[in-house]
Amino acid sequence: MIRMNKQTLSRSCIAIGICMLIGSAWAQDAAPKAAAPAAAPTAAVQGSAAAGQKIAQSGTPQGAAACATCHGAKGEGMAGFPALAGQHAGYLARQLQHLADGSRQAPVMAPMAKALSAQDRADVSAYYASLPLPIQPVRGPLPKGKDDDGAWLVERGRWADGIPACAQCHGPGGVGVGADFPAIGHLTADYMQSQVAAWNKGQREAGPLGLMGKVAQKLTPADIQAVAAYYARLHGASTSSSTSTSTAATATASAPAKP
Repeated sequence: MIRMNKQTLSRSCIAIGICMLIGSAWAQDAAPKAAAPAAAPTAAVQGSAAAGQKIAQSGTPQGAAACATCHGAKGEGMAGFPALAGQHAGYLARQLQHLADGSRQAPVMAPMAKALSAQDRADVSAYYASLPLPIQPVRGPLPKGKDDDGAWLVERGRWADGIPACAQCHGPGGVGVGADFPAIGHLTADYMQSQVAAWNKGQREAGPLGLMGKVAQKLTPADIQAVAAYYARLHGASTSSSTSTSTAATATASAPAKP
């Protein structure tokens, strides 16, 4: 009887031991795996303005066309293509990255951005940032009446619709503020409208806190025209435009009539 008890006890101990081993294995499998150490943040790529100038003027062997072809010899912009001169390097590099990864959609620019390496993007951004911005940080007088919608939107905003003043984010005269708020005071109404449409369609990132995506939904085409016209007057573009128009009109009047 005692012998049987010893055998039984021995077998029981073995069984308990096996159960403990199995239980331990199950516990290890069920325990959450330790998270892999987070990857170290990628260091910001430092751009070279000299290298960026070569890209801007000649393109790259990888297929990116010369930026000057569309954006002008000095980044002054052309019809349908915005001015780049004087924009913040961080803003330009981020937009190129978005165009390359598809988070900003633009059929013409996307292939160019994809053909640029991270270093290329940093270089060309540094180059354009080194050029002088063609507008000055001037602020117009606060409008007292809403007879000028452009002045009201730029200097005061339209808070009833949740639209802050353009100057609050983009600076006086629309000269831009840092890497998040670009210079807009010299953009054409057509280009502004195309970007508002892109935000409304989810074709480009809406900026810090999604602010521009929300504002774009509330801006009408008439608002965009008014804002662009106000900036043009503020920076004297309307004066030169009027002079050109007047000169053209005088030349036309003095020219012989066509049959």
